[in-house]
Amino acid sequence: MSEITGLPDTSSHLYNADLAPVPESGRKWGMLSFAALWISMSACIPTYMLASSLIGGGMNWWEAVLTIFLGNLIVLVPMVLNAHAGTKYGIPFPVFCRASFGTTGANIPALLRAFVACGWFGIQTYIGGEAIYKILAVFWPALAVPGAAQALGITLPEFTCFMIFWGVNMAVIYKGIDSIRVLLNIKALLLLALGLLLLWWAWRAAGGFGPILSQPSAFDPGQPKAGQFWAFFFPALTGMIGFWATLSLNIPDFSRYAKSQRDQIAGQALGLPLTMALYSFIGVAVTSATTIIYGHTVWDPVDVLTRFKNPFILVFAMLALCLATLATNIAANVVSPANDFAQLAPRRITFRLGGLITGLIGIAMMPWKLVADPSGYIFTWLIGYSALLGPIGGIMIADYFVYRHRQLNLAALYSPRGDYAYSGGFSIVAIVALLTGALPSLPGFLVNVKLIDGTNLPPFLLGLYNYAWFTGFGIAFVVYLAGRKLAPQG
Repeated sequence: MSEITGLPDTSSHLYNADLAPVPESGRKWGMLSFAALWISMSACIPTYMLASSLIGGGMNWWEAVLTIFLGNLIVLVPMVLNAHAGTKYGIPFPVFCRASFGTTGANIPALLRAFVACGWFGIQTYIGGEAIYKILAVFWPALAVPGAAQALGITLPEFTCFMIFWGVNMAVIYKGIDSIRVLLNIKALLLLALGLLLLWWAWRAAGGFGPILSQPSAFDPGQPKAGQFWAFFFPALTGMIGFWATLSLNIPDFSRYAKSQRDQIAGQALGLPLTMALYSFIGVAVTSATTIIYGHTVWDPVDVLTRFKNPFILVFAMLALCLATLATNIAANVVSPANDFAQLAPRRITFRLGGLITGLIGIAMMPWKLVADPSGYIFTWLIGYSALLGPIGGIMIADYFVYRHRQLNLAALYSPRGDYAYSGGFSIVAIVALLTGALPSLPGFLVNVKLIDGTNLPPFLLGLYNYAWFTGFGIAFVVYLAGRKLAPQG
C-alpha cells in the first residue's frame, strides 16, 4: 500500500468521524473477510427472486444461471476498480466522489446512490415483513381474509408486519454497524440451510432433477417466445449488472477497512460471482419445480414456503428469512446511504440519523410496488436505476485511473478551497458527463413506465434503454475525460 501524506483538517465542515480516513491500525479486513461479506450478502431472497424472475421471463435453468454469472463477472470489474481508492486512502464513497464531482458536487452521486439504497432497503424490509405475514397467516388464516383494510396499497396486516420488521431494522441501526457482524455470520448458514431444504423439496416433489432441468426455454423453436431470446437476454443482463451496480459504487465504504489491495481483489473475486451463481441455481431449480408441481410459476420463495404445513419448518423458515434479510439489509442498504446523507451535512448528520432517514424514505417509496411482478423488477427497477449508476461509475473510474493515475490529495478531499473545489464546489465537467451518459436511456425508461407513448420514437433510441448501464458508463467515461482535458478545473 502506498504511503499517504497529508491529513484532513478536522475542523472543516466537510469532516466528521464517520467520513474520516480509516487509519492503518483500523484496516483489519483480509481476503476471507471480503469473501464472507459477499457470500453473506449474495445469499439472500432478492438473489433467489432474480433467478426465478428470469425463469418466469422464459429462460431455462442454464440460460438463467449463465446470465446471472456473466452479469456478476462484468460488475466485478468496476467493483474492484472503485474499491482501490478506498483501500489505498481509507476513504468512503462520498469522499471519493469529491475528487471527480467536487467537494459539494459529490452530493449528487451520493444522493442518487442513497435513494437507490433507500429503495433496496424498502424492498428487503418488505420481504422480511411479508415473510412474517404469510407464515403467520398459515397459523391464523383470518389475517389473509379478502377485503381487509388497506394501507398504502397493501392490506393492514401486511403493512403492520412490514412496520414491525422495519422497527427491528431501526433498532439494529441504533446499536451501530458493529452489531451486524454476528448477524452476517449466522445468516449465511441459515439461508444456505433454507435454500438446501427448498432444493431437496423441489427434487422430491418434482420427481428428481431430470424434469426440473429439462424444462424447455420459452425461446426455443416451437415454444411461445420462439426467436425472442436476444431481445430478452440483453436487458436481463443489464438488470443483473444493475443488481450490484449500487455496491460497485460504494464499495469503498467497505474496502477502506482492507489490509491490502490483494485482499479486497481476491476476496471479492472469490465471494461474488460464484455465490450469486450457486444461490441463484437454487432459485432456478425451485421455481422450475413449481411449474411442474403446481402448473404455474411461483417466483417468490415465501409463497413456496407457505405451502408447507409442518409448523417447525414454517417457524424455522420465518426466523431464517427474517434474520438473513435483516443482516443483508443493514450491510448492503444502510452503510452507504448513512454515509451519503452524512455527506450533506457532516457536522449534523450521524450514521444513526442517516440510517433513520434511509428507513423513512424506504417506507415512502412503497417497495411492494417495485417487486409486484418479475418484469417490473428487472425492466423498471433494476435497469432504470442502472441508467444513473452506470455513468457515475464511468466518471469515477475515468477520473481516478486515467486522469489522476490513482493519486489523490487526501487533505484536499476535506477542504472547501482545495484541489477539488472546482466552481463553487461543483465540477461542471462531471455533471455534464453524468447527464450525457444518462439521457440516451431516458426515452426508453419513460416508455417503459408508460409516461409517454413510444410509437413515434425511433426503435434504436428506445432500444438503448436495454443497455442502460453499458451505454451510460461508456458515454460518461469518454465525455468526462474529454471535458477534463478541455477544462482541468471545470
